Amino acid sequence: MSRPDPLGSRDPWLARWLPLLREAGRLGPVLEIGCGEGEDSAELLGAGLELIAFDLSADSIAAAARRAPGGKFHCRDVRQPFPLDGVRPGAVVASLSLHYFPWDETVEIAERIRQCLPPGGKLLCRLNAADDHHYGASGHPEISPDYYLVDGAPKRFFNERAVRELFADGWRILSLEHHVSGKYALPKALWEAALERSD
Repeated sequence: MSRPDPLGSRDPWLARWLPLLREAGRLGPVLEIGCGEGEDSAELLGAGLELIAFDLSADSIAAAARRAPGGKFHCRDVRQPFPLDGVRPGAVVASLSLHYFPWDETVEIAERIRQCLPPGGKLLCRLNAADDHHYGASGHPEISPDYYLVDGAPKRFFNERAVRELFADGWRILSLEHHVSGKYALPKALWEAALERSD
């Protein structure tokens, strides 16, 4: 069932998950994948969590470091080794950052996230929904099912079955909900998932 989020420039999706992240934070820092300019990073640090974050864009990393001093920020592609330097995170946050890749690569990234967590470690992620028509789920050249070339860049869109398939092995789904976010100029449809490494 779809839950609308309040419209506006902020997107306070993390607020309800902070108790879960604080609990997971006892096991290690939070790793944020695709931190952008640091809006979520600032909220995580403000909640007293230790943060390691990375993004592909050097400009975004510079902005995030200014916005959220106290975090450890790296310029990195998610397909490269995570910048953990031997540290094991207690939780991973990946908001709208896992949708650029062919299905096999997406599965591989999800498995690398699982392997970097201890048993009981948490993953919070948001994924483009298959009905996200304002942001590319229709009207663009199809690379493969639910994977489109949107303004020159590949973007994947997920239905519930695909989300469950992505996290079928080694994960326990704590929550999976369809949302409509008002963060951007037009409503954005997405899936929000909270997961736990089960082994």
